[in-house]
Amino acid sequence: MARMLALTLGLLMGLWTASAPAAPTDDAKAVVEKLHDTLLNAMKDAQKLGFKGRYALIEPALRTAFDFETISRIITGPHWKTLNDAQHLKFIDVFTKLSIATYANNFDGFSGEHFETASSEEKRGNMLVKTFLVKSDGKKVDLNYVLQKHGDAWQIVNVVAEGVSDLSLKRADYTAVIGSEGFDSLIAKLNEKIASYESGSK
Repeated sequence: MARMLALTLGLLMGLWTASAPAAPTDDAKAVVEKLHDTLLNAMKDAQKLGFKGRYALIEPALRTAFDFETISRIITGPHWKTLNDAQHLKFIDVFTKLSIATYANNFDGFSGEHFETASSEEKRGNMLVKTFLVKSDGKKVDLNYVLQKHGDAWQIVNVVAEGVSDLSLKRADYTAVIGSEGFDSLIAKLNEKIASYESGSK
């Protein structure tokens, strides 16, 4: 009887352990590491894939990993409230495509680099995942990711490379263009940038 009780308790403990939810730090870290795996694959097969192939490979990973709606709202600043729903959707669409094209353009070769995850921690309700891009000579480039909870999933809302916030840079640039030239001008500039990546692709 005692042996049966012990076996039953052991089974229940095993089931509880298997079904226990992952810690938020682990969930957020997994999002970043999955993105890095995709980027590394794009780099390793860069020449075979070409720009269009890298774009196709990276696109689903970025759409899953990044909260492009939240990012769009932040980087357009106070102008977001003055835009209508159609303009919101237009900006999110174009900005998302530009982000994917930028990654496809930048991760265009491989020379022994790899990614390392240093730590993950909660910061005022967000998650901060600290990582490095380690070059072939051993030099480490700081890549820190800020993630927010969107529904049941953590998604990236900012990338800080070597202490420089991508969110802050884009907010400064984009709000300046909207303020001085208007929303349509900003959209045109973003589309021109996408076209330049596509035309100069390799």
